[in-house]
Amino acid sequence: MDALQKSGYLCHPQQLYTLRRITIDEGKAKGTSIIEVCTAGGLQLDILPDAGLDIGQVRYKGVNVAFISKNGYDSPAAISPYETEFLKTFPGGMLYTCGLRTTGGAHRDGDEWHPLHGRYHSLMAEQVCTEVTDDAILIKGTMRETALFGHNLQLKRTIRIPIMGAAVMVSDELTNLAHTPEEYALLYHCNFGWPLVSEEARVELPENRKTNPRTPFAATGIGRETTFDKPTPGEEERVFFHEDMEHRVALVNESIHTRMSMTWSDTLPILAHWRSMASGDYVCGLEPTNCYIKGRKEERENGTLPVIAPFETVKTQVTFQFETI
Repeated sequence: MDALQKSGYLCHPQQLYTLRRITIDEGKAKGTSIIEVCTAGGLQLDILPDAGLDIGQVRYKGVNVAFISKNGYDSPAAISPYETEFLKTFPGGMLYTCGLRTTGGAHRDGDEWHPLHGRYHSLMAEQVCTEVTDDAILIKGTMRETALFGHNLQLKRTIRIPIMGAAVMVSDELTNLAHTPEEYALLYHCNFGWPLVSEEARVELPENRKTNPRTPFAATGIGRETTFDKPTPGEEERVFFHEDMEHRVALVNESIHTRMSMTWSDTLPILAHWRSMASGDYVCGLEPTNCYIKGRKEERENGTLPVIAPFETVKTQVTFQFETI
């Protein structure tokens, strides 16, 4: 950016990028804060500090790529940690983080109630700051999930967006600040919708992988899990788990000349693949995770619930890259 300014072509940085904070002032999302970012590479996205610095609406060169559910954005006060309200408030968005202590269905584990997909998305970010370097926009914040006489988890998130590009890198550091070990779960629920997702799109996965369906209905889709159908009223969702593969996946739609590629860290060994072809709930979810989305109690019984030691830090990273093809 400095070189462009010195060249005389660039008059103001806003010719290259937008970085601003706005607040929705009407409707059910009234009061929601958004950090709006636009880059010279054609990427436009909403970052949501009231929802754990997750990422909502995303456009690439003016075209929507994220799944936005029929709920849309909601106000922070309306985001409830109960299953019935989750279904009424889940907004979708390109990144909806699930955790930090459970993912999957709502359930009771001993004396403790765990809502569907955990409480992370209802955690408001603290110490939110933005920075513009010579080549990137940085957005940082801290989320805390705690309980008296119980857990004390802290997640520090940094989002890096190149000014001249069309990429997003989400880097998290999860630390157990308690004096006892803590079971934890993380799911990066990355959601893509029309027009990127259509019957003309495909998912590109490494050939060497192990794929398991989550349900008997999902099993009927084995062999065509990388393709899409037209919207079908009332069709049941399918979820697949991909393992033992390189940590890369792409969603490609040549009809709109767009490719989205994702990579992620080894601390997320499983890729959950959500495929809903239902009319009005038409979405592809590509979701790096460290568990099988069974809920805290069942994961523990299954031996698949990770543990973080006192004052240990686990680092995770998910990167999105958009390009024209």
